[in-house]
Amino acid sequence: MTQTASLSSARSWLLLACGLGAATGVLVAERPLPQTKTAPPPIWGYGGGPEQTRYSPLAQIDRTNVARLEVAWTYDTGEIGAMQTQPVVVADVLYGITPTHKAFAVNAATGVHLWTFDSGIRGSGANRGVMYWTDGRERRVFAAVSSFIYAVDAATGKGIESFGTAGRIDLRQNLGRDPRTQSVTLTTPGVIYKDLMIVGGRLSESLPAPPGDIRAYDVRTGALRWTFHTIPRAGEFGRDTWPNRAREYAGGANSWAGMAVDERRGIVYVPTGSAASDFYGADRLGDNLFANSLIALDAATGRRLWHFQFVRHDLWDRDLPSPPALVTVRRDGRAIDAVAQATKHGFLFVFDRVTGKPLFPIDYRKYPGDTLPGDIARDTQPIPSRPAPFARQELTKELLSNRSPEVHQWAVDRFMGFRSEGQFVPFGVDRPTVVFPGFDGGAEWGGQAFDPETALYYVNANDLAWTGRMAPNTAGHSGRGLYLQHCASCHRDDRLGTPPQIPSLVAIADRRSFTEVASAIRQGKGRMPGYPQLDATAVNAIVQFVVTGLDTPAAEPGAEGRRSEPPHPLIKNSFRFTGYDKFLDPDGYPAVVPPWGTLNAINLNTGEYAWKVPLGQYPELVAQGLAETGSENYGGPVVTAGGLVFIAATNHDRKIRAFDKTTGALLWEATMPSSGNATPATYEVDGRQYVVVAAGGGKSRQGGPGGVYVAFALPATDQHRR
Repeated sequence: MTQTASLSSARSWLLLACGLGAATGVLVAERPLPQTKTAPPPIWGYGGGPEQTRYSPLAQIDRTNVARLEVAWTYDTGEIGAMQTQPVVVADVLYGITPTHKAFAVNAATGVHLWTFDSGIRGSGANRGVMYWTDGRERRVFAAVSSFIYAVDAATGKGIESFGTAGRIDLRQNLGRDPRTQSVTLTTPGVIYKDLMIVGGRLSESLPAPPGDIRAYDVRTGALRWTFHTIPRAGEFGRDTWPNRAREYAGGANSWAGMAVDERRGIVYVPTGSAASDFYGADRLGDNLFANSLIALDAATGRRLWHFQFVRHDLWDRDLPSPPALVTVRRDGRAIDAVAQATKHGFLFVFDRVTGKPLFPIDYRKYPGDTLPGDIARDTQPIPSRPAPFARQELTKELLSNRSPEVHQWAVDRFMGFRSEGQFVPFGVDRPTVVFPGFDGGAEWGGQAFDPETALYYVNANDLAWTGRMAPNTAGHSGRGLYLQHCASCHRDDRLGTPPQIPSLVAIADRRSFTEVASAIRQGKGRMPGYPQLDATAVNAIVQFVVTGLDTPAAEPGAEGRRSEPPHPLIKNSFRFTGYDKFLDPDGYPAVVPPWGTLNAINLNTGEYAWKVPLGQYPELVAQGLAETGSENYGGPVVTAGGLVFIAATNHDRKIRAFDKTTGALLWEATMPSSGNATPATYEVDGRQYVVVAAGGGKSRQGGPGGVYVAFALPATDQHRR
């Protein structure tokens, strides 16, 4: 039976938070909880702990009573805006992030505010949570804002001035580049290993961009303890997969999605993204290690133990989108500790955690090798023999929308102008090339869950088609030319963007001042990185073009008196990406047949699917009788010993749901005033289990206020029945 809960206030929604021993976003306990049958052991960090399994041993909420869940508390941050945060709960305190990236603490049983840490910097965009550390005496929260990571006293919310420089470290430092011209932010928390904080970062995806070094800092002092170069230096392994002087100018190969740690073995598993520039690789010929790789590093020293590269010489922005999960599977009667990594292009790879040996065979299949002049695509890419992909792989005429005859014919007409041949087809200038699943995945940043009781692995996926194409980069050094070089890859040549992920800039002057647009270009905003390498004249020329359409000259980079970083002579910006284009029908719905989003359960012992269900709805289509469409979804699942998978994530229906973890049957759902584009967490305080999620909205077509955390629990009388 399905029960729907609705809330009367648009500001009264709740976030699923993980607490002591629960599944997601849980940290070590500050003090012992009352001993109950469900009291879990301490678990560290974002993702439910260092292993990133998003599993909770809590079972107070189960299949028999989940329909009775009600709102236990809400916490209104007082800010309007999107959130992707998965909170961390330590004993009876929940730590989270506001839409403008203030860290806060509330009582995890009541939602009563305890403290807020304001760095003085107004952040925006993704900030998926804090990191927590304790040695049993001192307790610290590490909060990222802009290019900085701050150390905060977990009890008081006060900054710790002895950490780094005046209480913070600057991620732009120690990269071998001028820090003033770099853009590095931490969108997903790093991991804690003993007295080390290990982090990656989000970078610009066009050149110039900083290298994606993995770095470990001392949690007490903020001192840099080790660095792993994902773009190898001379003499380092993988150096021969890049041009000779690539380390001087190449960028990317960064870990923005989060990491996992095997604490017993002292191994950190680091997924990385593509090298810059994303779609044209003439200045980075070769496989480009360690881009698009899972890297196993000695957590104490940063020494490489093994790696696997999922996409060689990536030309499609196929970043690894989420942390790997450290799991245990059974083969031939024995248990094997493994690491499972989901990908944007819809595949799941599983490796022996120690050796890196694949647990399912991997084939290197041939793909089209034609590329733009100067570039050389790899003609083979790795594909696992099992499990089967969890997202569709090639758009054909048979998969075009049939929502109405008129929509179908429109989709056919558009499709005839595309190149659609499946995965790994390099982009060209003559016509759009289909990317299916789209640029966001497939799997995305919310992470996946693993149930040790059944060996089922849960991954939610988007199943939409996008297109992309290239153009000669011949516009010159003017406002329009700089826009096309730096901005059009996201906002498109026509400035229409891809709402709601990437906003339109048409009529931006009606919504933002000249100063606000200039600030966004310099410092970044939302998912957009900053461009600190551009001088004031260049920024002003871009703003003038965006706001008025006038194309004004800009001083040449590096001109006397300018701060702009001169382009490296080996950077080949001969071609540029014209923008992300989601394949939507004239009414704004995906132009492919459903499902447009799914939740999948895969048995990792066998590689077979246990179940697959559509995830998400469009309320207006439900009213027309189209209920099982699925929808885009961002944010991951949590699985519990109570037999449940909790997930929000869906963009348009604003719901959080509970599924039977064995069968996929929907057991409960509640409608929120804002979509919960974040991963839930579950925790226990004083014998009562809670589920919390950040209702931030941000991706819904209907919008929503956002800024509220909502927690659910059984009625207080129910917890005494067990």
